[in-house]
Amino acid sequence: MNDCLFCKIIAGEIPARKVYEDETVLAFYDIDPQAPVHFLVVPKEHIASAAAITAENASVVGYIFQVIARLSKEMKFESGFRVVSNIGLQGGQTVPHLHFHVLAGRDMTWPPG
Repeated sequence: MNDCLFCKIIAGEIPARKVYEDETVLAFYDIDPQAPVHFLVVPKEHIASAAAITAENASVVGYIFQVIARLSKEMKFESGFRVVSNIGLQGGQTVPHLHFHVLAGRDMTWPPG
């Protein structure tokens, strides 16, 4: 998608501090971190949000969670971490590209906001 911020980051048109990258996903640090560790994991395929998951593209979500699990072990999130996906404007989604926030390094309060 031409005007998608995350598609531009994936294409290398906009720089990002990468955490992880392979042929399917990109993980990069959030520019406005809400925790000591805060990065996003996005599929390289443009999917608008979790509400756009179909039988044809659902496997990418499982793969993203495999990557998150691996990174959480490598980064030693022994005390826990939070994974969040905002959907739609009322849900707080500001970039219409499926992404998962991974937050760690502090106590996570509930309700979140």
